[in-house]
Amino acid sequence: MDINWNYFLQGFDKLPESIIAAVGVYILVLLYTQIFGLKSFSKMTGFDFLNTLAIGNLLAMSIATAKPGPLLGALIIGVLYLFNYLITLARYRSKNIEEAIDNSPILLMQDGKLLHKNLERTKITEAELRGKLREANALQLSHVKAVILETTGDVSVLHTSENISVDDYILDGVES
Repeated sequence: MDINWNYFLQGFDKLPESIIAAVGVYILVLLYTQIFGLKSFSKMTGFDFLNTLAIGNLLAMSIATAKPGPLLGALIIGVLYLFNYLITLARYRSKNIEEAIDNSPILLMQDGKLLHKNLERTKITEAELRGKLREANALQLSHVKAVILETTGDVSVLHTSENISVDDYILDGVES
């Protein structure tokens, strides 16, 4: 079998430009983060998560493939930061906009009982739920006060061995 080693060495002729592009775009992302705030990289909402994915993808594409080129990629990344900031600002200032844009978190389990209707609605299997319970170190279903599928896709598990209930404030906006 003949191995074509040139296949593995493709692109090395552009190494200096790639390093300069990587450093430049990376510095711009740090600058954008300083301007627009750390929330730009949070996963508090689906928009934040989408923004983080898009920025990461553009960053990688701009540096590794130069499609778009590093300068255009940096400009598009800046537009994404600005767009996410404007959405965040609109959501912060208007409850109506927040409700129109955001998904609602959904209760998957309450007081130790699985909510099968919500599991089916969200297409989460019992095996996936069990995995999330284990990740949260839940030891007994009776200790699980609530399991919530958050708007970002994260799963929150609220559990305690104490005989207390979850404050209404924490469950505000969660669909049951």
